[in-house]
Amino acid sequence: MKVKQISVFLENKSGRLAKVTKILGANRINIRALSLADTTDFGILRLIVNDPEQALTVLRQEGLTVRETQVLAVEMPDQPGGLAGVLQELDDKGINIEYMYAFVGKSAEQAIVVFRVEEVDRAIQLLRDSDVHLLGERDLDQL
Repeated sequence: MKVKQISVFLENKSGRLAKVTKILGANRINIRALSLADTTDFGILRLIVNDPEQALTVLRQEGLTVRETQVLAVEMPDQPGGLAGVLQELDDKGINIEYMYAFVGKSAEQAIVVFRVEEVDRAIQLLRDSDVHLLGERDLDQL
């Protein structure tokens, strides 16, 4: 199951992140997960939201540079070694991870990790074959 992620390219200036969250909030778009990576001059805000199409539209209307990317969301036990098992499954099959970020779900016993991989469709099949629990957008909306 693929999940739509919104990437927003931001100048590394005061107030840019606040602007994005204000736009999303004003349009009743709920942020489910986020990651922010920065350099000296710019940052990339990666978001999983409840309405990615609307988020793309309103952020573009405000003149922001945005892109949609397909990522994977995996639910795993929130315990020592939980992530290692999933990473080993991907490594064993030669799937390269470009980046990832994580958060805890409603249950403190489960963690959700968002992966950007080179071969999304292949990774989905391999994880399903390994009984790894993949989440879809509807699953994330209910967290």
